[in-house]
Amino acid sequence: MSRFTLAIHGGAGTILKEDMTPELEQAYLLALQEALHAGYAVLEEGGSAINAIKATIVIMEDNILFNAGRGSVFTKKGVQEMDAAIMDGRTLDAGAVTGIRNIRNPIELATEVMTHSNHVFLSGKGASDFAIKQGVKMEPDEYFFSQFRYDQWRAIRDSDAYSLDHTHQKLEELMKDKKFGTVGAVACDRQGNIAAATSTGGMTNKKYGRIGDSPMIGSGTYANNNTCGISCTGHGEMFIRTVAAHDVSCLMEYKGLSLEEAMRIVVDEKLVAIGGEGGMIGVDSKGNAALVFNSLGMYRGVRSSDGTDTVAIYK
Repeated sequence: MSRFTLAIHGGAGTILKEDMTPELEQAYLLALQEALHAGYAVLEEGGSAINAIKATIVIMEDNILFNAGRGSVFTKKGVQEMDAAIMDGRTLDAGAVTGIRNIRNPIELATEVMTHSNHVFLSGKGASDFAIKQGVKMEPDEYFFSQFRYDQWRAIRDSDAYSLDHTHQKLEELMKDKKFGTVGAVACDRQGNIAAATSTGGMTNKKYGRIGDSPMIGSGTYANNNTCGISCTGHGEMFIRTVAAHDVSCLMEYKGLSLEEAMRIVVDEKLVAIGGEGGMIGVDSKGNAALVFNSLGMYRGVRSSDGTDTVAIYK
């Protein structure tokens, strides 16, 4: 029996203790613990890595603190457009959705795509039609409304500025209270099977139907039992350009590097070389976990059958 492990992230970027009230910091730590323990309970009971990460992501999508599901940010048009992906390292099956609206839990829809569509990636109206056919839970626009997100969007909607996971380009002076977060989870179950998932509301004020790395298999999300499961967070364009998640797998497969060695090359060298900020979480089939980021903080946590149980925010 393999050591079983779950790791999570809630976004990465300019996250500083001096910008965080004690109440908000505590709220984030509790939210991370709740998600971590929900997914770990599945592993502990002998459940699959896929079911564990899905349970974890659902908890985070339902929490308004994170930029996924209910807490998703506003686009240029003043609506929420969400992305999600999930991948099974045992079979290399994957499901992803992008540009979806009114879906309570995008990760549920991504899982339906993986298991019941004969496809990998669905977008927009087609994804929504499939959601209705599969009975995936929908919510009205009001469910996704947050005054904080609305105020943040209103401050920049008439400009070409955009706001990204915890890092506010052209917005540093505008906000101190940084409540963002693409969410992700990776797991290795008792059988040594690996899975990875990521869910996001994207960038505040994004336009032209922009898609980031989160739903792209190989860029923001990847899992393969032979190597690793990876979920990324940060400036998505750079993670797409480096095919970051799959690159970790390649470094392990072709160069024989350990999980953490491979992740550090991608995060601290390859991403940095093109100005990429953010981080990633990973597990391998022996239950090892690594949480690596080049930004000032990353909402993160890991729990394992070896007794590890920790959540953290800052560098």
